[in-house]
Amino acid sequence: MVTFLRKRILSSAVPLVCVVLGVFFLARMTGDPVDLYLPLSATAEQRAEFSAAQGFDLSVPAQLWNYLADAARLDFGTSLRTGQSATEMVLDAFPVTLQLAGVTMLLAITGAVLIGSLAAYRPNSLVDRIAGLLSMTAASIPDFWFAVMGVLVFGVSLAWLPTSGTLGGPEVWVLPVATLLIRPFGVLVQVVRGSMVSALSAPYVKVARAKGATPQRVIFGHALRNAVTPVLTVAGDLTVGLVNGAVIVETIFGWPGIGKLMIDSILQRDFAVLQAAVLMTAVTIFALNILVDVCHALTDPRVRQAVPA
Repeated sequence: MVTFLRKRILSSAVPLVCVVLGVFFLARMTGDPVDLYLPLSATAEQRAEFSAAQGFDLSVPAQLWNYLADAARLDFGTSLRTGQSATEMVLDAFPVTLQLAGVTMLLAITGAVLIGSLAAYRPNSLVDRIAGLLSMTAASIPDFWFAVMGVLVFGVSLAWLPTSGTLGGPEVWVLPVATLLIRPFGVLVQVVRGSMVSALSAPYVKVARAKGATPQRVIFGHALRNAVTPVLTVAGDLTVGLVNGAVIVETIFGWPGIGKLMIDSILQRDFAVLQAAVLMTAVTIFALNILVDVCHALTDPRVRQAVPA
C-alpha cells in the first residue's frame, strides 16, 4: 500500500506543476489590471506607480519567480479588490463549496443506493423501468440549464425559493443542491443498479434467499457489501467533479464559494486571489483523486497488486 500511495502521489505532481504554471500565464492573458483599477484620466506616472507597487513592472520571468517563491510559503499576496490576504479569502470561501458538495453527494449516494438496489432486486419490473428512465434523464440534463429553469420557475414565477445567497433557512440550499445533485444521482443510480444485478445473481445470494432471508437483508446485508467497490469509485470521481464544477452553480445562485470567487477574480483581474483559488482547488482535486484510489485499493487488492514495487 505504501508503494501504491507513493507512486500515486508522484504521478499527481506533474499535473499539479502544470496547473501552477498555467494559472500564472492564463491569468495575465485576461488583461492589464492597471486599465481596470485606475481611471482613464490617470497619468503615466500614476500608472507606473501602481504597476511598481503590485510588481507588474517586473519582467514575466521575475514575476513567475516571485509567484513560485511566495506560493511555496502559501503567501499569494493581497487582493487588488479588497486589500485582504488572498489566502484568507480562499480559506473563507472554500469550506462553503465543500459543504455544498458534501451535502449534495450525501443525498445523491443515499438516494441512488435505495433506488438502484430496489430496481436491481426486480430486473425489468415497472420500478426498474421507471428508475432507468429517471436516472438516464437526470444524468443527461445540463446543470446550467437546470439551474436557470429552477430560478425561472421556482424563484421568479412561483416565488417559492430564494435565488441567491446563503442567508435564510434550509430553503436557500434547495436550488443549488438540486442543481448539483441531479447528474450525480442519475449516474449513481445506474452504477448501483448494474453492480447490484451482478451481486444479486451470485451463488451466496441465492443461498441466502433459499434460507428465507428477507429482501432487505438480501439487498443490504449480502449483495450491497460486494457491489460497493464500483459505486465508491464513481462516487469519488463525481465528488471531484462537483468541486471542480461548482463554478457555474455558485455563479448563478450567488453562492459565496470558491467557484464564484474565481469568476469574480477573473472579471476583476485579481491575480493573487485567482492564483490562490485555482491552486487550492487543484490540490483538493488531486487529494480527492488519491483518496478515491486508496479506497479502491483497500476494497480491491488486485488494484494495489498491479502496482510494481
